[in-house]
Amino acid sequence: MIREDRFLISRKQFAIDLSTVTGSQHPRGDLYAFSGTASAVWYRRQSGVTRACLGSLMLFSHYLPEPLDLDNPYAILSADLDGRYGGDCHGRWDGERYWGAQEPHVQALHLTVLEPMLANYPAMPDGHDGWWTFQPTR
Repeated sequence: MIREDRFLISRKQFAIDLSTVTGSQHPRGDLYAFSGTASAVWYRRQSGVTRACLGSLMLFSHYLPEPLDLDNPYAILSADLDGRYGGDCHGRWDGERYWGAQEPHVQALHLTVLEPMLANYPAMPDGHDGWWTFQPTR
């Protein structure tokens, strides 16, 4: 992934909770395979409507040249990770409608993050690091 200082919604960036970056790795011939996850928030726009999203990211690579320092979230996130699946959205808020969990207490927890996030667009919530993208540098 690549960390960028400037937010651009077109770059499909994520703000990541570094305390949630986890994973495991194993040798794969002369290379190493890594598989992990992280909790993240992000913005997306559809039909002119901006949405605040929260969920998880699958972090993986099958072809790393050397093992990662699993105790360093920056080392993991800075690796050449495959992002073809993007984020797995658990909750989304567009200012009028919520989509996500069916349990009222989980909805309420999601909205405590999503409502202020959308109101302060494009700021990232406290406790998150960003902006991270899987897209190559332009």
